[in-house]
Amino acid sequence: MPVSGPDPAVAQVRRAVRVALTPFGDVPLLVACSGGADSLALVAAAAHLRTDVHAAVVDHGLQDGSARHAAATVDLLGRMGVAATVHRVEVDGPGGIEAAARTARYAALRAARPHPRSPVLLGHTLDDQAETVLLGLGRGSGARSLSGMRTWDDPWLRPLLDVRRATTRAACAALDLPVWDDPHNTDPRFTRVRLRHEVLPLLEDVLAGGVAGALARTAAQLREDDEALTAVADAVLAGAADDRGVAHDALAGQPVAVRRRVLRAWLHGLGVTGLTAEHLHGADALAVRGPDRTGTALPGGLELVRARGRLVVRPANWPRRSQTG
Repeated sequence: MPVSGPDPAVAQVRRAVRVALTPFGDVPLLVACSGGADSLALVAAAAHLRTDVHAAVVDHGLQDGSARHAAATVDLLGRMGVAATVHRVEVDGPGGIEAAARTARYAALRAARPHPRSPVLLGHTLDDQAETVLLGLGRGSGARSLSGMRTWDDPWLRPLLDVRRATTRAACAALDLPVWDDPHNTDPRFTRVRLRHEVLPLLEDVLAGGVAGALARTAAQLREDDEALTAVADAVLAGAADDRGVAHDALAGQPVAVRRRVLRAWLHGLGVTGLTAEHLHGADALAVRGPDRTGTALPGGLELVRARGRLVVRPANWPRRSQTG
């Protein structure tokens, strides 16, 4: 008598997790789990495949009863055979509540890894990828942002980026796992919620379906292009930069897409953070057209200047030499 296999949704999630874990050998895993369908399906698959699975439940403290829900999720994970702990975080900082919560959550997850090489498994799905691309389009972002989330972005591992949200919910139902639906996921105050419940369904209707998959494919194609351009930019930077700055002659003949990647990588390497498209446009204009002794403002009270054939970063209040002296 033939033995039936797992439910198709369960099998699909397990297959995606198995493939993603292949490079990681026997290093212990950490799975971020909110108690929602995506992260529960992810934990269940990881625990089916490995015995060294740990889980972290981040309590943002943004809802009444959040501590009680976090404790219940830890209890559920324990009954699934997964050791789990609650990590309470303080949500404050720039960028609004969504950005502040994400920053606090990711910091807690980094600190919770059981081993320095442990990947942190996140339950982002194909639907999340589509929403990310739409957010980037609406903000006028470049290819780097539109390329979406990567499966592996040390230490973050996203095994489910080719799996639909409906599949993770079906997997939880097949495994009889109680799913918690976060009220924030239906709160129209949040941009991503409105994209999920208003914009994407409208696009699916107008364009006769398949929009989420098409957006995810677009992200994958842009990621390939971005990686190729970044490799070229890295080679240019290696030949153009030294401890005196960047030779702007080495940049002048490069395509703008390469130049701006060179400038971004160089400035990041100097510790300049918070760069915007406007900062990079100004830096690029200075690199190819600006005369010496002029500068463009950078975040953190810094400026980029041309001096003796090189681009140099210095404090914005640096004493300027007289043009006549």
